[in-house]
Amino acid sequence: MESRNGYFKLDVGEMGVLLRVCPPENGGKPLEAREVLEYLEKRGYGSFDKAELNRALSAKEGVQRLYVGEWNGYEENESMAVNISLDKMLAFCRFYPPSSKGRLLTEADIIDELRSYQVQVGINQEEIRKFLKERQYCVNYILAKGIPPVNGKDAKIEYFFNTNLNLRPKKNADGTVNYHDLNTISHVERGQLLAKLHPAVPGKPGKDVFGGAIQGRQEKSCKLEFGNNITLSDDKTEITSDVTGHASLVNGKVFVANVFEVPADVDNTTGDVFYDGNVNIKGNVKSGFSVRAKGDIVIDGVVEAAYLSAGGQIIVKRGINGKGRGKVESKSNVITKFIENSTVVAGGFIETGSILHSRVSAGIDIRVSGKRGFVNGGVIRAGSLVEAQTIGSEMGGAHTSIEVGVDPEVKERHGVLQEKMEELQKEIAKLRPALVNFQERLQRKEKISPERMQQMQGIAKAFKEKQQELAASRLEYQELHGQIQMSHSAKVAVKGSIYPGVSITISDVSMNIKSERSFSKFIKEKGEIAVRSL
Repeated sequence: MESRNGYFKLDVGEMGVLLRVCPPENGGKPLEAREVLEYLEKRGYGSFDKAELNRALSAKEGVQRLYVGEWNGYEENESMAVNISLDKMLAFCRFYPPSSKGRLLTEADIIDELRSYQVQVGINQEEIRKFLKERQYCVNYILAKGIPPVNGKDAKIEYFFNTNLNLRPKKNADGTVNYHDLNTISHVERGQLLAKLHPAVPGKPGKDVFGGAIQGRQEKSCKLEFGNNITLSDDKTEITSDVTGHASLVNGKVFVANVFEVPADVDNTTGDVFYDGNVNIKGNVKSGFSVRAKGDIVIDGVVEAAYLSAGGQIIVKRGINGKGRGKVESKSNVITKFIENSTVVAGGFIETGSILHSRVSAGIDIRVSGKRGFVNGGVIRAGSLVEAQTIGSEMGGAHTSIEVGVDPEVKERHGVLQEKMEELQKEIAKLRPALVNFQERLQRKEKISPERMQQMQGIAKAFKEKQQELAASRLEYQELHGQIQMSHSAKVAVKGSIYPGVSITISDVSMNIKSERSFSKFIKEKGEIAVRSL
């Protein structure tokens, strides 16, 4: 059987007015005293004992009757109470039965009552007719629903070449890097589709039950950004390569460059090399010379005390010996056989077989692998991980400093942005009601003074500026948050041994190694560095 909530009605008789309380049936909800009291007080009936009322309401079975006062001379018609949800998207209505000679509501009566509450949008006539058919009392009927906004769909770009800057080089069975098959550079053919733009889909505003406008999430647009050697389609949604070469994505911009090849060494016979693309050097880069490329730099030989700068990856197949003066900088990754007496900086990861007396830093991680895989001397910094076979030396010697995790300045900026976003959200919330009210007045074609119009234009401009500022702050906050999340799992891993003379720093805490340890990882726990077995 169908469940039915408990309900009540007034019975008018010669002895006065009785409240008839009907208990719930088949799992329906019982009456709440607050609802009954509000109904009686609104109609002027108060001659009853509240304890008796509570007893009547708590009865599980049988109809209860309670004297509530002398008759005021009016029959009670069927009535309804309207409640609006906090977000103004729903109108809840509860109905109450008439006394014995009271009049029943009609569909028109119910709609008129909703209109008296300024409910205009989404009136559900089917739900009204459902009530008129079944007439269940003290039950919530949703008689109006606002129209929710449709969020805009952001534009997106689909790329058809490798954009994964974290793709690792292939390794041999013994753990060494296979420099003949690196698998980290994206080769493209002439005429190849590089990227496709899927345009933004505009959203649609919604309305609350009062007719007030509700804006959905604004869609974000973007466009294809690209350099030379690329053709844009007529509809501006696709780009293709004009040449056979290497494709790369740098700060959201697609580059394709045919390769500039140096057949031997970079030395007195070639001079410094600067190329707006990728550079392949078949020999070595001699001391005192520089190689700059907006794409990748691949060197078959050795880099001496030279300067290298690349917008893409730097791959040195035989190694880097900077003699205390060389510097290698990559916006992406650095892959090399060894690093000795050099400064090496990578925005992505660094993969090498050994590091000796060098200053080396990577935005993501540094892995020193292979048969020897040692780090000895210098300063090694990485965003999330430093991993090696051996760190330091049992013979002592130069101090080795290993640092992982996020700079404290990043954490401070993260907190500042969080407070800024909260303040901007409050300011936007204060401005929104005025704009909504102004929009409603425009829709009603009310006359608005020039002074008020100018004032609202200023408010609208401030509202848009604060929204843009909030969006920029959110983007920066998300980027910093990702760095901080990475710092929580930052670690130093030693697959062999780590020796005294090595210091380890994770975020803002440090440890000096005082005795040899093997097969260990160093992590941050409860504000200090903890040592765990691998």
